[in-house]
Amino acid sequence: MTTRILPPEWAPQQATLLVWPRDGADWGNGLAAARDAIAALAAILCEYQPVLLAAADSECRDSIAAHSALAGLVALTVVEVPNDDIWARDTGPITVFDNEVRRFLDFRFDGWGGQFAATRDDAFTAAVLATGTLGDGALERHEFTLEGGSIEVNGAGALLTTERCLIKGRRNEDIDRDSAATLLRDALGVDTVHWLASGDLIGDDTDGHIDTLARFVATDTIAYQGCRDTDDAHYASLAAMAEELAALTNAEGLPYRLVELPLPSPIHDPDDGHRLPAGYANFLIANGCVVIPAFDDPADKAAHEIIAALFPDRDIRAVDSRALIRQHGGLHCAAMQIPAEHS
Repeated sequence: MTTRILPPEWAPQQATLLVWPRDGADWGNGLAAARDAIAALAAILCEYQPVLLAAADSECRDSIAAHSALAGLVALTVVEVPNDDIWARDTGPITVFDNEVRRFLDFRFDGWGGQFAATRDDAFTAAVLATGTLGDGALERHEFTLEGGSIEVNGAGALLTTERCLIKGRRNEDIDRDSAATLLRDALGVDTVHWLASGDLIGDDTDGHIDTLARFVATDTIAYQGCRDTDDAHYASLAAMAEELAALTNAEGLPYRLVELPLPSPIHDPDDGHRLPAGYANFLIANGCVVIPAFDDPADKAAHEIIAALFPDRDIRAVDSRALIRQHGGLHCAAMQIPAEHS
């Protein structure tokens, strides 16, 4: 009998996969700041585990070599892999264990529903595996369109996702909810798929990735993005999502423990003024630490304290994420964990 499991993010990790922002992408005059943010994230992670940093070309390699924050990091390995953008959570491998043998799942990536160029990013997982830096594990291609940021698992059979992203938006238009749930169960080894119909951050162009909204932090606990300001445009949607989360039950039929995260003050794009999808649910779990987004906001401190209480055995580190949120992404979006091989 085949036993397949997608480990939760807090399981032991072999490495973290990151992508260096490339010149000529969408960063414009924010390229240097984005590189500083990824360098800061890489430097923190290298204190706890190896980091694989994908460089699109020789210019990226040269800028990595010249960046002071990356100098002398013995845990850092740079690999040259073509890419369109830096969001490794969505383009990198989703790693499962099948009878304790690793498999690197490569789902179809179409640029978040055809919004952006995706040819190189759709080939990214296979290209990273071809470098030989991921270790043992076979590539398993799936034509179902799925990004890593759209799913959360608790390691005990439950998966959390949003309808709007996977089946009621730009992707998988010919697949209904039951068929999608079957695909997820078979590919990822989960028993239960929890679908959320509500929840959205203004400015989000992923159509409701769960990693911006609600995150498993233990088998029985979900941290979620809240909003206490009734005048904020997020209030109704996030309140409805909180009600949906409260109605979910685990394998024992018990409700999950819910922990609300604060919402930072609105951040707007400096060029055209649109609101950016800033929130604290987009934190990153690694061996021995949790890296949380910071926005130079009073809520940064409250988010730090809440997440620290959720992970008392891990260091809580922060990275200024304003450069990343300008391109509608964050720390979790930029990183994909490679689970450690079973011993």
